[in-house]
Amino acid sequence: MADRLIGQRLVDDMTAAELDRAARVEAVLPALRAAAEQADAAGEFPAGHVALLRDAGLLGLVVPEEYGGLGGGLRDLAAATFAMGSACPSTALAFFFHNTSASRGLLPLEAIDAGLFDDADVPVVRAFAEQVLRRMAGGTWLANFASESVKSAGANIAISTTARPATRDGVDGWLITGEKSFGCATGVADTYLVTARLDGTDTAAGLALFLVPREAEGVASRPAWDGLGMRGSANHGITLRDVWVPATEALTVPGAFVKMLQCSRGSFVGNQLAITAVYVGCAQGVYDETLQRLTSKTFADTGRPIAESPMHQVIIGDMTENLETAYLWLRRQLLLETSEPPIAPKNEVYRQWRLAKGSICENAFAVAVGAFKASGTSGATLHGTMGRALRDLSMGLVMTFPPERGRLEAAGMVTADRANDLFASVPK
Repeated sequence: MADRLIGQRLVDDMTAAELDRAARVEAVLPALRAAAEQADAAGEFPAGHVALLRDAGLLGLVVPEEYGGLGGGLRDLAAATFAMGSACPSTALAFFFHNTSASRGLLPLEAIDAGLFDDADVPVVRAFAEQVLRRMAGGTWLANFASESVKSAGANIAISTTARPATRDGVDGWLITGEKSFGCATGVADTYLVTARLDGTDTAAGLALFLVPREAEGVASRPAWDGLGMRGSANHGITLRDVWVPATEALTVPGAFVKMLQCSRGSFVGNQLAITAVYVGCAQGVYDETLQRLTSKTFADTGRPIAESPMHQVIIGDMTENLETAYLWLRRQLLLETSEPPIAPKNEVYRQWRLAKGSICENAFAVAVGAFKASGTSGATLHGTMGRALRDLSMGLVMTFPPERGRLEAAGMVTADRANDLFASVPK
């Protein structure tokens, strides 16, 4: 089994086409792994990775072939972020968020096919959706900026960034003002995909999408993020001050955002589970290194491997259970969101995701804690695999929503049969 691709450790029944796409991912892993420690230490995304992934065709991994992409789906993305996560979680996270941009193309097209748009709106919606997909397939790195620091009691992501109509040199467009507190590839991506609310609206129906060039006037990066985990993902966010975007670079059809989200299979963008694959890949990586360390290093007095001591056996058993539990949750969610025909209604798939995300991340983090305990002080270096994994995997406990919120929302869905709103529009 030595010739198996790393992505196959998660998706073990790949088709021939999936194997071809996974091989492209496998080919870039050595470069990702070689740069991981320096990226973490410097807190910077390795600039060369953009060209590396572009040249491999991976920026179009989940874009249909008809738009120039590789034609992959959620299984491909999960396998890719898992494999990248085993090499450099920061790069895997940034790559994941680039690929979430594809949902802004795929879901509107699905909404059109489902008859959710009026005939008059279809050409505008289709043009924007296809523009997103063709750019990704053509090698444009998109940074998906939705999250903001503003909080809402009724939704996970609240949008206060505003867009108001404006004409420049006779061309209709929009002026965008706001602050995005989190978004990978800040200052790295070619284009920022920004979610904003149309001025004068106060519901999710007023949310819209805008393609903002990185170097556009009025766009600035926020101060560098000196955080715990994923330090090389360039996720410090941006500010926008009256940034003008032409109407052709925007999707502002009323209700379009809500309609497209109705077409996702499970999580709100249809591929959110691939973010947890990053954490499981990282957990697998630190598990493998810990096992190698403990089985090759011996006690000075007995000559027996350290891994054979009763204490280490208990810790290894716990780590193994944690890792397998994370796999079980992730694979179940992947099955729910990719099976054809669907094996569960959307509300059940979504409820399962609220539970799965937290359980996957908690178990992945527990693997890193076990590795830390088993390796002792000799492994407790800040920028070694152990130290990076502890910090990187801790991010899963808070990113998007913590496990406690997911369980609370799942309980609410069970007892009140209600859905949770992911996005809210919050006037300033």
